[in-house]
Amino acid sequence: MRILVTGTAGFIGYHIACRLLRDGHAVTGIDGMTAYYDVALKHERHAMLREFAAFTCHEFLLEDAQALKNVFAQCEPELVIHLAAQAGVRYSMENPGAYINANVIGTYNVLEQARAYHPSHLMIASTSSVYGANRDVPFTESQRCDYPLSLYAATKKATEDLAHSYSNLWKIPVTVCRFFTVYGPWGRPDMALFRFTANTLRGRPIDVYNNGDMARDFTYIDDVVEAVRRLCGTPPRGPGESDGGASPVAPYRVVNIGSGRPVSLLAFIEAIEKALGKPCIRNDLPMQPGDMPRTWADCSTLRALTGFSPDTPVQTGVDAFVAWYRARYAVPASNPAIS
Repeated sequence: MRILVTGTAGFIGYHIACRLLRDGHAVTGIDGMTAYYDVALKHERHAMLREFAAFTCHEFLLEDAQALKNVFAQCEPELVIHLAAQAGVRYSMENPGAYINANVIGTYNVLEQARAYHPSHLMIASTSSVYGANRDVPFTESQRCDYPLSLYAATKKATEDLAHSYSNLWKIPVTVCRFFTVYGPWGRPDMALFRFTANTLRGRPIDVYNNGDMARDFTYIDDVVEAVRRLCGTPPRGPGESDGGASPVAPYRVVNIGSGRPVSLLAFIEAIEKALGKPCIRNDLPMQPGDMPRTWADCSTLRALTGFSPDTPVQTGVDAFVAWYRARYAVPASNPAIS
């Protein structure tokens, strides 16, 4: 199958593209290589994907509508997986324009090309952050998401709404994947696991917001990849489907992808300490603006559609990340402290 994946130099995009290539598909990748975090990490991910003969990559921002149009014309994708986005809750307060450009305008450009080429399935990445001020847990896809707590969440909800309108008007089969705190090897340096590991190995404190009174539905990257792979082959057929995230008027659905087991931040830190073999030095801070105190996914829709539920224990996932981090940054297990 000819598959177009945006964000292939990113954390989730790299892993999904790698799985699709190993499964024998031809993958065309797009990534803007922005400097939000270490670009070297992005180049390394793309370099590993280039080892597959069936991988072709293009480096430009999705805001470049003509470049995107040219790529669609070249590959004529049967399946589109749109993962590229400007991520991060806190950075959205520093550089809001980046989120409007990448998440809203970039997604609009992808939708315009999907309207022109009408792939058999368009999959779009969203986030648990869209649940915003909801307090009823676990979060279900049928809940209203009208009160975003950050600009990041607002732009991702906007992409969901844009996709629904295109699905309704032009009958494009769309699945929106709401990812819940994805972690694992090759993760982003701005995420808690990466920062906590790096700081602890250097003997530096870690910033713990709300004094650690938070919980996240941590989801291991391999489980996310498996869920997306299975969802690829199950496009929405149209309105009237019975799952909770289905649209009543369009071939469109929303699917939570999470472990369904929220873990307290303090328990997550304990898992990191166990994997590192040394304690973290905590710097307790108040709640950050835009943060959600708790996330928890109801994954019954995912199970009903694919028969799969993420099940990697947090300690297993953290251990895998720490092993990757030590290998990439040459930190021996016997001597964890580095300058």
